[in-house]
Amino acid sequence: MEKKRSFWDRLTGNVRVEEEYEEPKKISMGTHRGSAKERRQEKEKQENNWIEEENEEAELAIDVYQTPTEIIVQTMVAGVKPEDLELSIARDMITIKGKREESRTIDEDNYFSKELYWGRFSRTLTLPQEVEPEEVEATEKHGLLTIKLQKVDKDKTNNIKVKSL
Repeated sequence: MEKKRSFWDRLTGNVRVEEEYEEPKKISMGTHRGSAKERRQEKEKQENNWIEEENEEAELAIDVYQTPTEIIVQTMVAGVKPEDLELSIARDMITIKGKREESRTIDEDNYFSKELYWGRFSRTLTLPQEVEPEEVEATEKHGLLTIKLQKVDKDKTNNIKVKSL
């Protein structure tokens, strides 16, 4: 069974030792008929075929850390409108979904390099400790999304007075 590589591994070209690496097919420019533009497009298509092969959501890179009372999740969402972000939080899990839409209408022939990711992305994370799903603060500043999740205080007690009816 083939193990799926993460978006970052595909983007950077990282290959794990246990994975087999397949060399990209080379195009022989001398035997290929067609215009230079067609040859360039065919070469780019073969070099970037991992993008075209997988019409799936990209996986967000995240940082997760804790304070004494909170679990903090951070991720970069630059270029994403707040209305295009969706957060789902349960006691032990968080899912971040969204989409980054390309607003430019540049002809493909005018690109020299095209590396930015546009499209849908998501990340589901099992939290290291239970949190209060109702007590969440999510803020975005300069493209950095910070989600503060209040930890469940298992030692917290509440004294209740019994009323007579």
